[in-house]
Amino acid sequence: MIEVEVKARAPPAIEEKIIDLGGVKIGDETHLDLYFNSASHDFARSDEALRIRIKETGADLTFKGPKLDSETKSRREVRVRVGDPVAMESILQAVGFSRAAVVRKKRTKYSLDEAVLCVDDVEGLGKFIEVELSGGEDWPIQKRTALDIMARLGISESIRESYLELLAEGGDGP
Repeated sequence: MIEVEVKARAPPAIEEKIIDLGGVKIGDETHLDLYFNSASHDFARSDEALRIRIKETGADLTFKGPKLDSETKSRREVRVRVGDPVAMESILQAVGFSRAAVVRKKRTKYSLDEAVLCVDDVEGLGKFIEVELSGGEDWPIQKRTALDIMARLGISESIRESYLELLAEGGDGP
């Protein structure tokens, strides 16, 4: 699967703007993201990511490939449900991975047509808006859709760095 994602800093009243466009709130989540690296595979250098995401509904192990274009954060994503995130971390450590970083955020999700819009409050960075769609070979069509939704929200910014990268740069928020 290709995850098509466009991210920007959240302007004031973003949630009202989403609702004005027809967005429907679908829930609130709290994310604890544990990122991993190893001496034999430097994910920062390869523009990839390996993480365990823990939230109220359970945990997932996710691999994200390198970004596919110069405008968005679109990338191949492979995700699997993890029943025991502590055991999963132990397995990763046993095969040479170590925890590289932790990202904490509160997320409010909205649906708008085939897109999911996420308003994230990231610890140490502030508030962001993400437009996410799932694609395959036709991912450039979803990319145009995501960019169009951002434009309809009055946002022209597209941040390609992950929250992990922004935190590593020393934070960037208010």
